Amino acid sequence: MPTHAETRHLPYSAQQMYDLVADVGQYPKFLPWCSAARIRGTSELGDAVIMEADLVISFKVFRERFGSRVTLYANDKKIDTEYLDGPFRFLKSNWSFEDAEDGGCNVSFYVDFEFKNAVLQGIIGVVFNEAMQRIVRAFERRAAELYS
Repeated sequence: MPTHAETRHLPYSAQQMYDLVADVGQYPKFLPWCSAARIRGTSELGDAVIMEADLVISFKVFRERFGSRVTLYANDKKIDTEYLDGPFRFLKSNWSFEDAEDGGCNVSFYVDFEFKNAVLQGIIGVVFNEAMQRIVRAFERRAAELYS
């Protein structure tokens, strides 16, 4: 079961980074392997916005759609994602964004997942750390395009 966690200091505000990550519909424009995104719907639960979304991930000969429930905590600048349906046994991720005293913000990211398909799991296991680093860098590049 691959997991990845990291915290990065970036020269943008916590609000800017929260807005970028929360805009799931834009992911195909900049995220590697994300070929499509569809927001199924949104609802409110207290201070949180619950979004159900589908992403299509294309990697080599594999093309898989998966659904997730994204909980957006705008006041706390946190985002939690849980798996609904698709090729995973489970998937869970979370983001948190905090303004730093010296400017910019600290972005923390955590993901844990397992594919149902052993072949897919084996392929991703080999390149997992590199893939997660590419995804984090893609968010950083997108922030630079939008906010620099």
